[in-house]
Amino acid sequence: SPFEIFSIWHPPHPATSTKMVMMSRLMVVAALAATALAEQASPIGKALQLLGDMQTKIVQEGEAAHKVYGEFSEWCEASSKNFMHEIKTGKAEVAELEAAIAEKEATLGSLAAKIQKLAGEIQVDEADLKSATDIRAKEQSVFEASEKELIEVVDTLQRAVGILERELKKGGASMLQLKGATNLAQAMGVLVHAAMLSTADGSRIAALAQTSSDDGDAGAPAGAVYESHSGDIVQTMTGLLEEAEGQLEEIRSTETKDLHAFQMMEQGLQDEIKFAN
Repeated sequence: SPFEIFSIWHPPHPATSTKMVMMSRLMVVAALAATALAEQASPIGKALQLLGDMQTKIVQEGEAAHKVYGEFSEWCEASSKNFMHEIKTGKAEVAELEAAIAEKEATLGSLAAKIQKLAGEIQVDEADLKSATDIRAKEQSVFEASEKELIEVVDTLQRAVGILERELKKGGASMLQLKGATNLAQAMGVLVHAAMLSTADGSRIAALAQTSSDDGDAGAPAGAVYESHSGDIVQTMTGLLEEAEGQLEEIRSTETKDLHAFQMMEQGLQDEIKFAN
């Protein structure tokens, strides 16, 4: 029936204008009215009443559609503003992140250059430490050999002075031979021959006397040391003993200073290597 046809008609999409909706409704109403008049032969008043009712309903539906359209338009406008804000915010965040990335890349480049520089410094420090350690080992080896030799010389001279003082008190034949010696080498020969000193001890004393003579006068023979002490062999030997003890004290002092200097250098280089790593 015409009423069933009207009941299944759906309102237009909110995007369709109110004018188009009303025109479509009127066309449907006119068609329905004509159909009703043709089929039932109703009076004109009934048709007009039907048209009035339909007009009222169409106007109401149009107003409802207009309201829905307005709400939809407002939603679209609000959504558009939100999307534009999100896009703007997103672009700002992208720019900020790109700037942060550029800054980190610059920092990374700077750190890489610093690491390379530190690596070179570490290599230099390690090479210096190795060189200093090698030199220290050689210095210590020389010191230990010199110390051992001087300790033996000091011990030999102490024993020789003691023997001479004891023999001088006895006044034996050996002392007569010593008084006849013209230089220290001959005196050492007498002591060795008399078994008062070993050959090795005599050689050590003669070598020290020669060194002392060379330090004092480059052209003086070993015997000059003996003669320079008024012919007193005990006095000469005592002088050599004091000299040997002085040399021993000097090399020990030098070794202490060298060791301290090395330890300070070693600690400094190790700290530099540690902090560089």
